[in-house]
Amino acid sequence: VVFGFAARVLKRDLHPSVFLSSLVLTFLAMAAVEVKLFDKWSYDVSINDVSLADYVTVNQAGRMKSYLPHTAGRYTLKRFRKATCPVVERLTNSLMMHGRNNGKKVLATRIVQQTLEIVALLTDKNPLQVLVDAVIKSGPREDATRVGGAGTARRQAVDVSPLRRVNSAIYMITQGARAAAFRNPKTIAECLANEIINASKESSNSYAIKKKDEIERVAKSNR
Repeated sequence: VVFGFAARVLKRDLHPSVFLSSLVLTFLAMAAVEVKLFDKWSYDVSINDVSLADYVTVNQAGRMKSYLPHTAGRYTLKRFRKATCPVVERLTNSLMMHGRNNGKKVLATRIVQQTLEIVALLTDKNPLQVLVDAVIKSGPREDATRVGGAGTARRQAVDVSPLRRVNSAIYMITQGARAAAFRNPKTIAECLANEIINASKESSNSYAIKKKDEIERVAKSNR
């Protein structure tokens, strides 16, 4: 549209003031259109855990909303900057693991799109909301760490920071899906969809929930 108006200005068919007003109206119309993930699912999502509200990045600012989970942001340049990366993009990036999958972001994006389609069909809910619930419920709240020097080392239970909870949840969800899809006729998208749905329900069928319970059980025994 813009290039068409510009061509008419150059041909002297259109006055520059009319061109500028048309340009402003075009941009206002673009701004009025709601941005949806894959042009299908709304970013109108609630984060039920107050402690994770700043770390599960979905709709905290307008720039967080994009049509694709591929913002090409430089999230590893500075410590903690990855907390501002949209949660769907973090899931996409987490799929690109184990050497042979490194850098295949278009493939990972397509897998995530298929996964969200399956989640929407099986749950009749906004798949973005289901994913956010799964991430909130899969992150361990307590862990055990090594304390003491050589010879006198023991394990001590500690609280887990909100960012690490989100990191662990995303990692365990994708790890469970990858393990389920390996040597299985089911596609990775189907396995990831099942993992996300089970995790959002806190079902024991979820790999991420089982790992979370195991981590918290070990931490409890080392209090």
